[in-house]
Amino acid sequence: MINTLCLNSASKEFTENCRVEDISELRTENANTVWADVSDPTSKDFEELAEEFGFHHLSIEDCRHAHQRPKVEEYPGYYFLVLYALELVGPDDQLELRELDIFLGKNYLVTVHSQPIRALETAKRLWHEWTDRSEQGSGLLAYLLIDAIVDDYFPLLDVLSERMDDLEDSIFGEFQAEAIEEIFKIKKKLLIMRRTITPLRDIFNTLLRREQPIFPRDIHVYFQDVFDHLIRVADSIDTLREMLGSTMDAYLSVSGNRMNQVMKRLTSVATILMSVTLIAGIYGMNFAFMPELQWRYGYVFALLSIVGVGFALYLYLKKVKWL
Repeated sequence: MINTLCLNSASKEFTENCRVEDISELRTENANTVWADVSDPTSKDFEELAEEFGFHHLSIEDCRHAHQRPKVEEYPGYYFLVLYALELVGPDDQLELRELDIFLGKNYLVTVHSQPIRALETAKRLWHEWTDRSEQGSGLLAYLLIDAIVDDYFPLLDVLSERMDDLEDSIFGEFQAEAIEEIFKIKKKLLIMRRTITPLRDIFNTLLRREQPIFPRDIHVYFQDVFDHLIRVADSIDTLREMLGSTMDAYLSVSGNRMNQVMKRLTSVATILMSVTLIAGIYGMNFAFMPELQWRYGYVFALLSIVGVGFALYLYLKKVKWL
């Protein structure tokens, strides 16, 4: 389904739900900026986009086949961008990637997506509020949209950072063996985010360094702002990955230390039992001429020896902190 929104920079007025067949006519007026949002696209939608905007068939093919890598490609008169919005969904907060394909021209913006993306509503709201800058055209609208997507990355990083703090408490407080599972879950999320977000820096680096006849130079300031945000996000991801590596090392260290303590206790118990068993084994040998065998107090003496040796070993092992 194609939803359209048109802003006239002269009158500062919006026109919603224009007919698709009127888009090509609206674009002929330089004062108009057209935003066409395509959700759950069909083959007919792609045909209409190609007809009204004159998109190259290769960029249309990229839209048809999902799971493209983040990228920017230049075609005659427009840029084609692939970005991803990130969402935590479900009770287990699974990280979900939502692809957004963008056709960015001089006075139009076309967004194509199969899943709902919160940043689209944010960009629409801000575009209504920034009508005083409407003469900057589709470049401003692209900034509002992409900046909203990038800004949504920060809360995700905050959530992961809080979970890492909880993991440290569970490791250094009451040790929980299942913390290792959560560590690998967070590690996987950070890896996905890094693969998704890191290429975006190259995208905007390309847009900033390339000669852009499509947009005026003052649009570069907005793209530079997004580029700075992406650098912050990428640096935060790298920092969290390093912290997660330290958390993993701490988990293994604490786990190994706990295992050593267990082994010490088991060794201590085995030593005590081995010593008293030695006494019982000696007095349990079946020899006729064994000393003390006919002694009246031999049984009591053996029991006292077992208790005394066991208690003495217990005190010694307690002193050396093996128990």
